[in-house]
Amino acid sequence: MDKPSAIPKPVLSIERSRQQKLQILGVFCGLAAAVWLAAAEAPSKLVTASVSPFVISFMMVLGAFVSRWSLPALIRGTSDVLVDTRKVPHLIVWGVMAGCLWAVGNTLSILAVRDVGLSIAFPLWNCNSLIGIFWGIVLFRELRRAPWSRKAAVIVGAIVICGGAIVLSLASGAHGASTNPTRGLWSAIGAGVVWGSMYIPYRKAYVTGMNPLTFLTYFTVGELGTMTAISVAFLGGVGPFWHELVINEHILFWPFLGGLMWVVGDLFQNYATKYVGISRGIPLSNTNQIWGLLWAILVFGELQGQGTGVYLKVIGGSVLMAIGAAAVALSSATGSEYESWKEASQRETDRYGIDAEYVSNRVEGIESPGSEGPRRTWLDGLIVTAAVLGFVALGYLAHVPAIEIHWTWLTGLAAIMVAVLIAVGVALARITKFN
Repeated sequence: MDKPSAIPKPVLSIERSRQQKLQILGVFCGLAAAVWLAAAEAPSKLVTASVSPFVISFMMVLGAFVSRWSLPALIRGTSDVLVDTRKVPHLIVWGVMAGCLWAVGNTLSILAVRDVGLSIAFPLWNCNSLIGIFWGIVLFRELRRAPWSRKAAVIVGAIVICGGAIVLSLASGAHGASTNPTRGLWSAIGAGVVWGSMYIPYRKAYVTGMNPLTFLTYFTVGELGTMTAISVAFLGGVGPFWHELVINEHILFWPFLGGLMWVVGDLFQNYATKYVGISRGIPLSNTNQIWGLLWAILVFGELQGQGTGVYLKVIGGSVLMAIGAAAVALSSATGSEYESWKEASQRETDRYGIDAEYVSNRVEGIESPGSEGPRRTWLDGLIVTAAVLGFVALGYLAHVPAIEIHWTWLTGLAAIMVAVLIAVGVALARITKFN
């Protein structure tokens, strides 16, 4: 008598269950990114207008550089960065390239704000989500084989988010004198195109399994190097650049702190990009304009005394962005679309000769068999200690400017940030161990 055959293990159902869990996690990471990316701009409000925007931008990037080395050391240890580096060394170049693109986009955004103002520049460079969707479809098979309803939800949702951004920008008021409006408009559009293209290295890294913590470690090398070169060039050389830093030492802490907050948001954005793709992760994180306006109105009182029309624009723009975000969030990838993602991973695996098991496990956010997992050494402690001392030193020199701050609202928004950080951070730890 034949032996009864064993019941086959439902591999596909397990994979689908895991996929759905990662999709939900990616959506929450995108929304968490919006909260922190918006708050990262708040410390810059404490800097007087007389300070060069390149000094502010450089210090923010320097704070990001310190944070992007210390947070990976704290969360998983630098040994994990070395493992990724050995497995996919070709992605180091892509990480540095992404950092360079960010710095170029940031410089274009500075020129745009100077020439046409934030209210016009912001929605123009927010086209980066549409550029990201284009590259996600063309290069990484995102939305391939997805039902038309899902494709429409993502694309229309992103367009609605951009529409909401335009309405919110109109509410925030137009810029006064414009020295060169044509240059400002093209600078803002250029920033959007560059930032949208920056997500190509992001997605290329994550379809081959690289950890976002590793990718951003190399990203910040290109970011700081390019931003330093740009700052020195625009300020007239190393001497004048250093002079600007010295005479403004009392405000350097605030953009430095903003860099840390930006990195937290950027990490969430990168985990969103990894688990739901460019086409979904970036539009979700672009809802940061809602939170940015909340900081401006509630904490800094920017729209006090404005008419009813302004507040109707604020409400209307916020509702539009929320509707667009909901459409994107609910359009999760189907099994057939997920298969096309796997094809993109297979293409990268074959092209660069990467260990297929490593790619498969890391794309799914799980530890490779036999891996020791996160392991910290004395070097990690040294990096974290140096970062803390840097913040303490600049904090000691810092002065709080005499501007009106609504501390109750600041405390409330800060509490929301901490709650989001804990909730999504715990979810990332439990589901992926920050892989």
